[in-house]
Parts: sequence; structure tokens; C-alpha cells
Amino acid sequence: MADYAIGDLQGCFIEFKLLLEKVNFNPSKDTLYLVGDIVARGPDSLSCLRFLKNLGESVKITLGNHDLHLLATQFLNKSPQKKDRLDSLFSAADFPDLISFLREQPLAIWLESYQTLICHAGLSPHWDIQTALTQADLATQKYQSDNALYYFKNMYGEGPFNWSDKLTELESFKYTVNAFTRMRFLTADNKIEFNHKGTPQDSPELLPWFQHDSIKAMKNTKIIFGHWASLLGKTNNPSIIALDTGCVWGKELTLIDLKTGTFTTQKAISA
Repeated sequence: MADYAIGDLQGCFIEFKLLLEKVNFNPSKDTLYLVGDIVARGPDSLSCLRFLKNLGESVKITLGNHDLHLLATQFLNKSPQKKDRLDSLFSAADFPDLISFLREQPLAIWLESYQTLICHAGLSPHWDIQTALTQADLATQKYQSDNALYYFKNMYGEGPFNWSDKLTELESFKYTVNAFTRMRFLTADNKIEFNHKGTPQDSPELLPWFQHDSIKAMKNTKIIFGHWASLLGKTNNPSIIALDTGCVWGKELTLIDLKTGTFTTQKAISA
């Protein structure tokens, strides 16, 4: 019986299956946690979603920005962007079922037995774990509600950049989505900065969210995230585990055994 977490799939189904074979993943007794961005940019988002849906209770997913973008595209009746390579997904007979499955997934998962938070982009430095889970749950309720169209329609936009208890309900939703699915860097006054996607060395004037003092001060807590492929898994903090190692960009797909801390990788082979 094993528990695994795996980085951004982004439609890299062949590598995903090969990686699961390497660890002898058994859905009858093992559990697989995914940090989001199941779809987009890679060659086979359709197979990734179908496979995960068929795994049932043995798979747990937190949504990433590409997953939310897919949901918004469908809800707003828009066509997918060509660069996301989602045409086969949108034309599939089971597309409505796959969309429903994706929409059922949360923004964050807390594993008490491992004292570990799993999410796509990271933990806002303004939040402790309980606040983060509360905000994730409130945001999840909104995109799963009968009023989901309103929230998907208003999800986009760069602000708010900073957290406050005085934010409106919509502003709180937008900040929560941005923190959990888009965050990389912070400015000197702790605002989320959206324009830079490279390594910390590329932007020394900005602070990676996981280097904030409030994050470093967290004891006996681990955070597992994806989203930031240019890190190539390097955070210089054993409690902050970056799993997006750029498979869709020709690098690797990475998995961690939560019990042993062992990493397993699969080199990109898809085109």
C-alpha cells in the first residue's frame, strides 16, 4: 500500500503510464495524488482525463490553472486555444462527463498523516494551513455551485494581488484561485507577481513564495506543488517539494513516494 504524488501531466499520457509502471502502481491498494494541470499543451489530455476518471477513489486531484481554464472555456462556450491541443477532448463523446469529473476536484488537499499540503502553485504567505484550507474550500464551493458561470466569467484579471479580510466575496475567490494556481513570485510588499516565470536567479528583485519567512517558519509541515517548471524540482528546502519538472517541455515527469520520500522520474518522449 503506497501513496504517491505526481507533477503536472499536461497531456503527457505515455510518460504518465510509464512512470506508474516503474513504481508498480496498483489502484486496488495505492493512492495517487496529482498537483494539477492535467490538461493542455501536451499531446493527449483526453487520455489523461479518461484514465484518471476510471481510477475512481484511488486518485485525488488538485486543480491547476490549465484545468480551471478548461472549465471556464467550456462554461463560457468558447473554443479552446490551438496551443493547448484540446480539440480531441472537446469533440469526445464523453467530454461532458470528463468536465464534470474535473469540476468535482478541489484546489487543495491536506494529508494529516503526512502533515502535507498538496496544491498546484503554492501556499500564500498570508495564510496558515487552516486558513488556506478554508479559503480553498470556499472557492471550490463557488466553481461547483449553480452560480459557477458567474465565477468562471469573473475569474480572470490580475488582481487582487494581496490578501485582506476586507476583500469582497468575488475578490476573495480571485485571490484564492491566483494563490493556489498561478503564484510563483512575490514583490517586496508580499503581492503576487504574475509576469515572471523563470528561475529565482532570473529575477533577484522578487521573492519565490516558498522563501518567504512565514513559509520557512512552518515546522513539521510539507508543501507539495507543481506549476513552476523552470525550478526543475529545486527549492533548496526539503519540506517544499516541487514536482513540475517540465515533461511537456521535453524534460521529465516526476513522482514522489510520500512514505519513503523516494523520487522516480520518466524522461519525456511525447511529441
